[in-house]
Amino acid sequence: MKVIAFAATNHSKSINKQLAEYAASLLTKVDVEIIDLNDYELPLYGQDKEEELGHPKLAKAFIEKIAQSDGIIISFAEHNGSYTVAYKNIFDWCSRIEPKVYQKKSMVLLATSPGSMGASSVLATAVQSAPYFDGVVKASLSIPSFFDNFDSEKQKLKHEELDEKLRDAVSHLDHLK
Repeated sequence: MKVIAFAATNHSKSINKQLAEYAASLLTKVDVEIIDLNDYELPLYGQDKEEELGHPKLAKAFIEKIAQSDGIIISFAEHNGSYTVAYKNIFDWCSRIEPKVYQKKSMVLLATSPGSMGASSVLATAVQSAPYFDGVVKASLSIPSFFDNFDSEKQKLKHEELDEKLRDAVSHLDHLK
């Protein structure tokens, strides 16, 4: 069994990347591959660009990573209450190749931010929309006030209740069939 995990951002020091990697480290019964959206940088999606380029190799490679996985962990960064441009762009390209982007994969959706809302707006959007793209959301969790609740030196949550909730959320992917 294989799970892919990534932050839905291209920021090199993303707190969502730290959260996705920590969440992935909690899985004990499956292989995990951490993906970096920077490895899938594409031109800004548009119909004219698609007519010019067709389907770029990197978009095909990303959708293939999803196809080859059994589960997905995504930690969403929030820009102005919504998806980051980096995530939305790769998603838009992939949806042109395979409209059911998530391909019936079990998913754990996460989000965090420095603020008290923990990127809950984008997480709610992601949870609501995933089923339309054949995502099977097993759990979701927002981590508020990242710098108060995460030990960046130890790379783990220091808030026990949140850590337990995260462990419970990702445990759904340790039992994939």
